[in-house]
Amino acid sequence: MNEQQLERYSRHINLPQIGAEGQQKLLDSHVLIIGLGGLGSPVALYLAAAGVGQLTLVDFDVVEISNLQRQIAHNSLRVGELKTHSARTACLEINPDIQVNTIDHQLDDDELEKIVATMDAVIEGSDNFPTRFSVNRACVENRVPLVSGAAIRFEGQVSVFRPDREGSPCYRCLYKEGGDTAETCSETGVLGPMVGLVGCMQAIETIKVLTGAGQDLQSRLLLLDGLAMEWTPIKLKKSPDCPVCGHLT
Repeated sequence: MNEQQLERYSRHINLPQIGAEGQQKLLDSHVLIIGLGGLGSPVALYLAAAGVGQLTLVDFDVVEISNLQRQIAHNSLRVGELKTHSARTACLEINPDIQVNTIDHQLDDDELEKIVATMDAVIEGSDNFPTRFSVNRACVENRVPLVSGAAIRFEGQVSVFRPDREGSPCYRCLYKEGGDTAETCSETGVLGPMVGLVGCMQAIETIKVLTGAGQDLQSRLLLLDGLAMEWTPIKLKKSPDCPVCGHLT
């Protein structure tokens, strides 16, 4: 790290759990962020600020005025712009020394597999189960950590899935394909800071995964009731019958 980087990241370097070695790991990392909405916005901004050396942003939607109540990577001047481009601008305004790539179309399974294989971690911030299942499968096949989050109304959840670790469950162990249908914020509403809180949690967990600091949320699901402001932890177990990760030891 040069002198400017030492100053920029000094508050991380002062943390014994991260230090200069951990900060260098962040600088050397490449993270994929799926979805640049309410969850992906704070994730992208905080990981950019933290000095994750390369971010690849995936989304094919454009910024709409109804997004601005919660999607803090965007602003009124960028309404109509691709969310990936808007978020890239915001990230580089915070930290111009990182590299931010954009993918502005929906990835098919083959593309997703190839891209995930090059990543150190993947953050899932979409609002639908088909995307979540596809991202999970690609992470499992490539043994890449997946940081998952969701929020709706006054409720949120976050977890970390570690197919790179023996015995770790995957997202498919928790949710069965064809079972639940994901509600959307446009249908039911969502408190703006709720997605921000979950997104910040995803950013923290990603930094822990990349640096090895502390204990990440592997095999644990945190549920948040925003109205009562109560966190409920749930232990997760690997399903031996899981069609995605059941073959992994």
